[in-house]
Amino acid sequence: MSPVTLRSVLVANRGEIARRVFSTARAMGLRTVAVYSDADADAPFVADADVAVRLPGSTPAETYLRADSIVAAALQAGADCVHPGYGFLSENADFARAVQAAGLVFVGPSAEAIEAMGSKLAAKARMREAGVPTLPSVDASGLSGPELEKAAVDVGYPLLVKASFGGGGRGMREVRAPGELTEAVESARREAASAFGDGRVFLERLLERPRHVEVQVLADSHGRTVALFERECSIQRRHQKVVEEAPSPAVGPELRERLQAAAIAAARSIDYVGAGTVEFLLDEGGEFYFLEVNTRLQVEHPVTEAVTGLDLVRLQFDVAAGRSLSDPALRPVLNGAAIEVRLYAEDPARAWLPQSGRLVDFHVPADSEFRLPDGPGVRLDSGVVPGVEVGVHYDPMLAKVIAWAPDRTSAALALAGALQRARLHGLVTNRDLLVRVLRSEAFLAGETDTAFLDRLGLDVLAAPLVDEGGLRRHAVVAALAGAALRRATAPVLAGLPTGWRNNPTAPQTTVFDAGTVRYRLDRTGLTADVDGTPVPLAVLETEVLGSTRVRLQVEAEGLRGTYEVHVHGDRSFVDAPDGSTTLVERPRFPEPTAKVAPGSLTAAMPGTVSRVAVSEGERVVAGQLVLVLEAMKMEHPVVSPTDGVVQALHVHVGTQVEAGATLAVVAETEEGNSDAS
Repeated sequence: MSPVTLRSVLVANRGEIARRVFSTARAMGLRTVAVYSDADADAPFVADADVAVRLPGSTPAETYLRADSIVAAALQAGADCVHPGYGFLSENADFARAVQAAGLVFVGPSAEAIEAMGSKLAAKARMREAGVPTLPSVDASGLSGPELEKAAVDVGYPLLVKASFGGGGRGMREVRAPGELTEAVESARREAASAFGDGRVFLERLLERPRHVEVQVLADSHGRTVALFERECSIQRRHQKVVEEAPSPAVGPELRERLQAAAIAAARSIDYVGAGTVEFLLDEGGEFYFLEVNTRLQVEHPVTEAVTGLDLVRLQFDVAAGRSLSDPALRPVLNGAAIEVRLYAEDPARAWLPQSGRLVDFHVPADSEFRLPDGPGVRLDSGVVPGVEVGVHYDPMLAKVIAWAPDRTSAALALAGALQRARLHGLVTNRDLLVRVLRSEAFLAGETDTAFLDRLGLDVLAAPLVDEGGLRRHAVVAALAGAALRRATAPVLAGLPTGWRNNPTAPQTTVFDAGTVRYRLDRTGLTADVDGTPVPLAVLETEVLGSTRVRLQVEAEGLRGTYEVHVHGDRSFVDAPDGSTTLVERPRFPEPTAKVAPGSLTAAMPGTVSRVAVSEGERVVAGQLVLVLEAMKMEHPVVSPTDGVVQALHVHVGTQVEAGATLAVVAETEEGNSDAS
């Protein structure tokens, strides 16, 4: 094709990837257009764009999965090209056709290439024809009962149920025994339909503890195809990547050459044009098996940018405009090591429970945003800013944080340090887990596979960085900071030290969820305890920073450090050298609250009931599925905590609930008790 000039791009996506594409588009002189749902009206990516078009509604099905609405928005805004980002419609062939039918340029591969790889089963068949090893698999679309059970036997246990269209771990379930099959397939179908608009799934043999290795490919419309080395994305939770890196610590020159040759063959077999990723599973013996082709930009593309020095989004625009790949792209050089982590609003210690609410403060110390740093350093690709509301309709990822260094260990430690120093106030995140992963001996030794988190254990990895002694210090410092803020606004004697008493008197008391702090500050210094346990520390300096923040220089156990406290309502966010904590101040005389009936199953987060598996009066056993709550594009099963009877069921399919709402009540039965027959 003859080169064309692109002047205005609509990004058919949201959050971090929309901001990432806008960054390069602005640098290239393109006018930027955002589309946004009602839930995203105040999101940072909307303000980043030159203009924005509203998509009425809040759920993905109402907004970012509406191809007709997005194409109409592009025409309304005067865009001449559409970048799909990742997720949503990025791998939807009909969307690519609709964009092109409207006279717009689709910044991605052809609809035919998307279609060829869009069905993972068809893609696997094509790869087998090309001589690329694949794992046994069977299409489960429309199968149920004995037919489904036979298909599973043909594939072999253990197996995975996987969405035929889409990715990102959604619509994926692990099945180790026949009794788990039906529920896993039904659940995967619902989740895939919600996330991608298509509920078809297939069964695939589960390879135990493999590495997940993928190759970035790039092809132009003039017949040139190149591989930009590999990435490893083995560390996953719920089959979603959490830590990604380039290059893989398990791949040497010979294996790299074989992987890249297979990836290029895969791309050429479908006349691929644009940026794409060929994913493989790598076993301990160095043999690899084709997994899928992602016909779009990957979430983890920054690590490839870091080790090659290439801007993949710029190259996407160049290829879409019909230009040939540049010489640096055709002759890539692998330089150093890069690691990316996905920073999520979720609680790993509570089965990765997604979090929603206001992000009170957000700051990650980084050398650059949405672009490569100059030399070794940290890059931040973020979809949020302080004050933003994290809702329940979309993925809970807050940001990607990327470090590059000449060697892998240096990159890992730099990234861990940046994460530990970050201010993340208002929501529980996976930050502490990421820091522990990056500093673990297993990770630094390159001993990574898809069972990494299970092997090391969440009891270790999800433990807070701040230990019990540190938590007590944080509580004392938070109490002193609160007193300092109150003293700073006092009409008289505002300059007195916090908690100062000229004569012996009862200690000051602050009650936090972590314990009761008692402290006294007099001529002999500070005396403090938490729930009766002494906390020896000295406050060397206290600096009030506005109406909600205090910085304290503290010495404890011979170590001096800076503690920063941010007070927001009843919460105190403490950031210190040993880590960060959130302390909730409790009133001395709490108001009576409504009682929750014994046996109540409550919603851990806001969401929508997508399935009810029991009825009132039904007997259930401990661990039995009661209902399924959908939130943040994922399904969350609610199970009975005990043997009993469903005494009350307060919801039905489609009910929207708030966090803490009572969903059902299970009345416990005595062990061994049963109806007479």
